[in-house]
Parts: sequence; structure tokens; C-alpha cells
Amino acid sequence: MFSRFRKSRARRQGPKEWSGPPGARAYAIGDVHGRLDLLERMIAAIDRDRRESGRARDYLVLLGDVIDRGPDSRGVIEYLMHLRSTGLRTVFLMGNHEEMMLRVLGDEPEAVHQWLTYGGYEFAQSYGVEVGRLVSLLPLDAAELIRAAIPAAHLEFVEEFADSFTFGDYLFVHAGVRPGKSLEEQDTHDLRWIREEFLDDRSDHGCMVVHGHTISPQPEEMENRIGIDTGAYQTGLLTAIRIEGDQRRMIMIDERDP
Repeated sequence: MFSRFRKSRARRQGPKEWSGPPGARAYAIGDVHGRLDLLERMIAAIDRDRRESGRARDYLVLLGDVIDRGPDSRGVIEYLMHLRSTGLRTVFLMGNHEEMMLRVLGDEPEAVHQWLTYGGYEFAQSYGVEVGRLVSLLPLDAAELIRAAIPAAHLEFVEEFADSFTFGDYLFVHAGVRPGKSLEEQDTHDLRWIREEFLDDRSDHGCMVVHGHTISPQPEEMENRIGIDTGAYQTGLLTAIRIEGDQRRMIMIDERDP
């Protein structure tokens, strides 16, 4: 099993450095999108790093979009539910794909066919749904067919996902933040869906924002944000960031590596 590490100094403009809280360490994983195979290898790499590092309060953060597009959304959800039960400090954030799934299977079944083309077909198939039937069904019937295949505990688990997690000077969110607004003023839609207004902004947000949502070939480390969605479902490259004190480094799992 192979993982690549890339070190960087967590320095901001001016004398202060971006830093995690004392005695704590965080591992944040970018968009998994149904790639259980890569997630399992990533957790194994993180476990090795934890054993080889000094003791600390370890947090594991999933930045959202753990479902859709890839082949095994069900397997990913079951795996994450098991991680929560091990006693590890886990934080699961809500991505736009989780939001869309919950809306479609809740009070917006009319959007089911939009979601299906957005990654929902792969999600439904992972739960054993005969997806060829979905095209011919009315939206309400298609949504009901999918919902009936999903254990209630899985939906309840996803419904509990958070919108953000603060770790010292770092803020973990799925998509980003609306520039010029404090965290308390942020709109949930922006935290899960925003792109250009956040990505193109270079202002100081008062924290270092770590996010997924927008794919880049390699992790993007800017002066005010760090993007770690490297498109696992299409590239086979899953990225995590490790933060401890004023140091951070990337952990990258590539399906092409043995």
C-alpha cells in the first residue's frame, strides 16, 4: 500500500501562522464519491501515521460528497457508520450531493431525475435498485423505489451530517464560504454549493478554509483556502490533509499505485 506525503508550512500573511489547537491533530478527507476502495486505503494510511506519530487528540473529518458517481455509495456509508462506532473523533460534513439525495427522498421527489443524472444512478445501483426501471417511472414512484431500498439507519446517519467544523485557525466546510460574511452569517446553501465567488476571492476570511467540492488535479493551497477534491471518482486520486500545530501535509492515495 502506498501513500504520498507533501509537507508545507502553515504560514499566513504577517507574523501569525495558521495553527490547529494544542495537543490535537486533524485528518480531513476530500470528496470520496462512492470510492470505498480508496477510502479504505486512506484510512489505513492515516492509521499508520497515527501509530507512528506522538499521541494527540485525533479528529477525522470527511468534507462531504461521500456518495454518488462512484460505484459503492452504500459501502462508503456503512464503512463510515462503523468508524463512528469505534470511538474515533469523527466529523462528517454535508455536501451538495448528500443534500440533493435527502431532498429527493424527502419532500422534493420531483427533482429525482435531475439527481439521477447528477450521480444518483450510481447511488441507487449500489443499493440494488434496478436503475433501468427508474427512467420510465413518474418522479414520485422513482423516488419511492429508491427510498424503499435504503435502510432507515443510513438516511438517519446522513441527516446528522454537520455543515462546518472549526479546528484552531482552520475551518472545514464542503464547498466554501461567502466572502465578507462571518461564519455565523453564512448561508447553508453557500457552505454546500458555492464556487466562483469563493474560489476567485483572495481576501482574508479570518481563518484558513479547507474545502472539497471543486476538482483540481492536485491539492490547491492558496493564501486563504486549501482545496483537496482531486476527483477520486474519475481520477482515482483521493486526497487528505493532515494538520498538527503549525504544520500540515497532504496524504494522497492513487489507485495506480500498488
